[in-house]
Amino acid sequence: MGEVRGRVPLGNRPVFDTADLDEARERVARVFCPHRLELAGDVSRLAARLNSVQLGAVRVNYLDYGADVRIEPGELGSFFLVQIPLAGSSLIRCGGQEIVSTPRLASLPSPSEHLDMRWAAGCPQLIVKFDRSAVEGALERMLGEPLDRPIVFGLGMDMTTGWARAWKAMADLIVGEAEHDDGLAAQPLAVAHLENAMLSSLITGQPSNYLARLSAPQPPALPKVVRRAMEYVDGHAHLPLTTDEIAGAVAVSGRSLQEGFRRHLGLTPMTYLRDVRLGRVHDDLVAGDPARCTVTGVAARWGFPHQGRFAALYRARYGQAPSRTLRDG
Repeated sequence: MGEVRGRVPLGNRPVFDTADLDEARERVARVFCPHRLELAGDVSRLAARLNSVQLGAVRVNYLDYGADVRIEPGELGSFFLVQIPLAGSSLIRCGGQEIVSTPRLASLPSPSEHLDMRWAAGCPQLIVKFDRSAVEGALERMLGEPLDRPIVFGLGMDMTTGWARAWKAMADLIVGEAEHDDGLAAQPLAVAHLENAMLSSLITGQPSNYLARLSAPQPPALPKVVRRAMEYVDGHAHLPLTTDEIAGAVAVSGRSLQEGFRRHLGLTPMTYLRDVRLGRVHDDLVAGDPARCTVTGVAARWGFPHQGRFAALYRARYGQAPSRTLRDG
């Protein structure tokens, strides 16, 4: 999501705009962590700007220094970053890895590795920040066991691959909605749905020291376990569930539950959850007052952030547009 006609992402969420290096360092440290920040070129070119918003476990940021800078946080410690240049390039070193990051190659530094960066002038970046505990917790639920070492991702994230393009589209959606107070940012379930999808996609799509273990085959959950999982979903569909959280509730790994659902039901746990939520939307639309509720509001409340996709799913299941259900009851 680049700058368009003078606009920058999250323009309604300013944190600071300064030409003072010390102020920039201190204000960025509040959002991220203490770090070394030095100008590597013309001091007069510094025009630092940060826009930022926290949505659930994810913080999305637009950061630009306007000048050549060196940024050395060391170990990030408590969080992961996906840094996507919107233009220009930056040199990123993390642990034993080094890349030149561009809009086609984002960087994903791991918090247990030493990070040192050189951002060139004209390299504003969209930065998505995840709590380390959220990433590690999601990975543990996928594996069905505790981690035996920190997760270390490949530093370069190829934004031309299919999964990464889809991931960027989800990040852009969060950014776009954060620019409207009445958007998805006001719908916790929809935000959590996007967060969970972004985390799962990142862990399963980006190379890491756990990817081989995640890819190893797992025995499918037994039919009785699948039934218990279905009952759990039925009773908790209003919560921001993930496959791995459902699996944890029935004491199997996420991959085992995935295989069990595929073998015994011919669908995934998330498809089953989607179908349950679609039914809840239908019930709310049937009972709703067209003068007081909207299709968009009901859909977002049940975790459907993409209106076009939701409308197609609804029509396929119920044979009519959701607006007609609301109108006719």
